[in-house]
Amino acid sequence: MNEKLLSPDVSQRICNHMNNDHKEAVIGYARHYGGKTRATTAKMLSITQKTMTLEVDGIEVEIQFDHTLSDSEDAHKTLIAMLKGIPKKDLIT
Repeated sequence: MNEKLLSPDVSQRICNHMNNDHKEAVIGYARHYGGKTRATTAKMLSITQKTMTLEVDGIEVEIQFDHTLSDSEDAHKTLIAMLKGIPKKDLIT
């Protein structure tokens, strides 16, 4: 496994993209996978091969992935698959 593939720079790029373009998905991750069912704000802080860290209503929440991510493409596919698993009620549109 190449740790460089999810370097801090790649993590920051993914987080910026998610926070700027997919806010509803980040809230959904917090509500569904993070157990913060009443979350009103969520921001993705970092992503590693094992977890994503969100700031949810001012509190850091770590969400474990169901597998160790291999690279940024795997991260992309995993985040999409996770989004598809979130009930509509947990998404803000």
